[in-house]
This record gives sequence, structure tokens and C-alpha cells, in this order.
Amino acid sequence: MDEGQVEAILGHEITHVANGDMVTMTLLQGVVNAFVMFLARVLALFLSGFGRGGNQRGSAGSFYLFTIIFQILFMILGSLVVYWYSRKREFRADAGGAHLAGKEKMIHALEGLKIYVNRKVPTAQKEALKTFKISQPAKTGFTHLFASHPSLDDRIAALKQMKMR
Repeated sequence: MDEGQVEAILGHEITHVANGDMVTMTLLQGVVNAFVMFLARVLALFLSGFGRGGNQRGSAGSFYLFTIIFQILFMILGSLVVYWYSRKREFRADAGGAHLAGKEKMIHALEGLKIYVNRKVPTAQKEALKTFKISQPAKTGFTHLFASHPSLDDRIAALKQMKMR
């Protein structure tokens, strides 16, 4: 990366810090987890009839089974909320990087990242960038809902449309 790209990336990351994104995302995940645990147990209790008398052993077994099923289901739904919010935070951090370093530098940095990700080098290890979930190709349809970062094309397009103050 050239100096302008590094400035833009640093501006992007500084914006994440200034906006408290890590704290916000941690709190959001905690709230989602609390709702998942609470709602799963309430629905499992209701559907299993646990504690209403009758066969307690069967009710307890169905309670635990329903709890597990509902936790899995609600965690998937909760993840959609967390990923959606994460994608919004990325657009905001891109805008912050553009304000700190310049819009063209931020666009240039994202285009540079896109070129790096799309290069055809047989020995290249893309696993390191996959860990950060910023290198996947643009997702379409339902699968993009499970991405923590918007596609690089979407981020570049948003910056190009952004009006600078």
C-alpha cells in the first residue's frame, strides 16, 4: 500500500476506535445472547408443559430439547442483527476514514485491497484475510446477510456517492 492508502486505513481504524465500535458490538452481542437464552427457555417451558404436573421426566426432556432447538434458531436470527449492525459500522468507519484522510485516498485504499484479494497467485495464502471476513467475494442473495463486512464494491460505491462537507 502506498502512503495515502495507509492514511485512509488508519483513518478507518481510528474512526472505529472513536465511535466505540468494539464496545458497541460487544454490548450488542451480549444483549442478543441474553434475549436468546431468555426467549428459548420461556418458549421451551411453554411448549414442554414442564412443571404442570404429569410425567415430569418426559417434560424435563422435552424442555431441554426445545431449549436447545430454540437457542440455535434464535442465535441464527440474532446473528443476522449483529451482522447487519456490523456492516453499518463499516460504512460509517469508511466515511470517517474519508473525512480524516480524504475521500479519494479511502476509495484508493479499498480498491487496493480489492486488487490484493482478487490477485491470482497460486501460492498465496488467503486464509489470513478470511479470518477478518473482509476478503470474501461479493455475496448475493441470502448469504450476504451473514457477512460482517459489506462487499468492497458496495463500500467503494457508497464512498463515491458520499458528499464531503
